Amino acid sequence: MHDERAVTEAIERQDWAYVRSSIETWPSADIAELLRSVDAPARGLIFHMLPRDLATEVLACLDGTARDSLLMALTEDDTRAIIQRMHPDDRTRLLTELPGTAVQRLLNLLRGPQLDETKRLLGYPPESVGRLMTPEYVAVREHWTAARALDHVRHAGQKVEQVLAVFVVSSSWKLKGVLTLQQLVLAAPDAQVETFTREGVVKLRVDDDREIAVESMLRYDEVILPVVNDQEVLLGIVTADDVFDVAEAEATEDIQLSGAVSPLRGSYRDASVAELCRKRLPWLASLIFVNLAASGVIAAYEETLASMLALTFFLPLLLGAGGNAGAQASTLTVRALATGDLDSSLWLRALTKELAVGLILGLSMAGLAWLLASWRADMRVALVVAVSMAAVVLVANLVGMTLPFLLTRLRLDPAVASNPLITSISDVAGVLIYLSTAAFALAEAVPSGMAAP
Repeated sequence: MHDERAVTEAIERQDWAYVRSSIETWPSADIAELLRSVDAPARGLIFHMLPRDLATEVLACLDGTARDSLLMALTEDDTRAIIQRMHPDDRTRLLTELPGTAVQRLLNLLRGPQLDETKRLLGYPPESVGRLMTPEYVAVREHWTAARALDHVRHAGQKVEQVLAVFVVSSSWKLKGVLTLQQLVLAAPDAQVETFTREGVVKLRVDDDREIAVESMLRYDEVILPVVNDQEVLLGIVTADDVFDVAEAEATEDIQLSGAVSPLRGSYRDASVAELCRKRLPWLASLIFVNLAASGVIAAYEETLASMLALTFFLPLLLGAGGNAGAQASTLTVRALATGDLDSSLWLRALTKELAVGLILGLSMAGLAWLLASWRADMRVALVVAVSMAAVVLVANLVGMTLPFLLTRLRLDPAVASNPLITSISDVAGVLIYLSTAAFALAEAVPSGMAAP
């Protein structure tokens, strides 16, 4: 364990010798977190203290303004050395997140195969597996002996990030299977690789969405997956550390969308006030127009409300219950779609289940609403509130379940079915159900000249 507090105090008193000797043994992720917590001048000093190999790892762990300020402060030679040392997948991720001018500046620092490799990875679609993969892996030929393959692993393994698996390819580089290091070490030296190759390996297409990589790794409990093209040619691999980053980013994006916030470019800590306003204001403005429909319904039933003032007491109760029920159904459905627990082909099964759930919840809430309404108003109003509560909860539940499926069919992110959106739609439906039920059930109680529409 390292003493973060002692290092922080050393930074405050500018004891840079102590800082350097302390953090050189830290994991790169912990050093990156330290750099995020200090101001720009101290960040630059600490980063320049690091050996270049460690500095490369730390930069790969950084994002947002902390990373951008370091890149701006580095000399061209330092930047070139660090960028060239980065693993291809880390380098691609860095360039993907930077503005266009910064990307061009860094590309100009690369030469030869590294530049060609980086441009090729950047040529894949932004959210694809091709952007996520690394072309650094170890592969052996199917006709080789175990001894020859093991010699190749010893030699080629020194040039790659990690050797988690050995892939078997044909002479045309088509993927045939995979080996573990244990299989290769324990095999007879003269045994041919193809005789103990595991075929039917789980693989990814280079143009697959990166979410498929997350789903595949979770489903098949793998820590490394090969990436192939349409001709089954092995192009690269995706490792667990890359997938963890994607899973976190996708979960963060879904959570932000579920709160009616457009996904932030980076972290909340680095987001400016202007960016936060840009991400939130359009949603708030658009939801106003949805809520205008509820106001229109209330205006249409103005005379009904005026004739029976007690009806207004229970309007917030009904709308709150409907919005909560819709948000519950939406949250469960969006998460099930995101994890693969549900897909669009199962919408009818989900609809049947949520119909039953909505009926039970609606009747349960109706009973509670009837007790509350009978205490505050007469029995006719209590009956209207109870019937409306059952209908509002049922409809809101079905809306919350159906909208994510509809968005999925339209090839949109189901997380767009945010809780504020579901609540606003449920409010419109709730007002319409409640006031139309009241107008019908209490028509005889409305004095002449004030009949409900």
